[in-house]
Amino acid sequence: QVQLVESGGGLVQAGGSLRLSCAASGRTFAKNAMGWFRQAPGKEREFAAGISGSGGSTSYADSVKGRFTISRDNAKNTLYLQMNSLKPEDTAVYYCAASFLSLAVVAPSGYNHWGQGTQVTVSS
Repeated sequence: QVQLVESGGGLVQAGGSLRLSCAASGRTFAKNAMGWFRQAPGKEREFAAGISGSGGSTSYADSVKGRFTISRDNAKNTLYLQMNSLKPEDTAVYYCAASFLSLAVVAPSGYNHWGQGTQVTVSS
């Protein structure tokens, strides 16, 4: 059974940093793109960052570019999201997702495995 389990969320002041982790189990995703999505209350789930299976290609939403860094450790089957210079508008539930593609895409429909989410709250 495939499981993606996020951790590392919490409450942080504006300007602070958090590092999210996503541990995968049940199969390896070394050849699959993975991504981080987020969903704020009353809003649709949106793409935040994605990384190719090899880790050689990354992509970011304009809203997080320059502040967030996605990375992966295929030996540990783990995905990371380093979030710096956090803003109140970054407050959301953050979801880890694994794709059936090798390159990350923006659309949630490009991902077929999802974690349960971790809450990130940024206070002003």
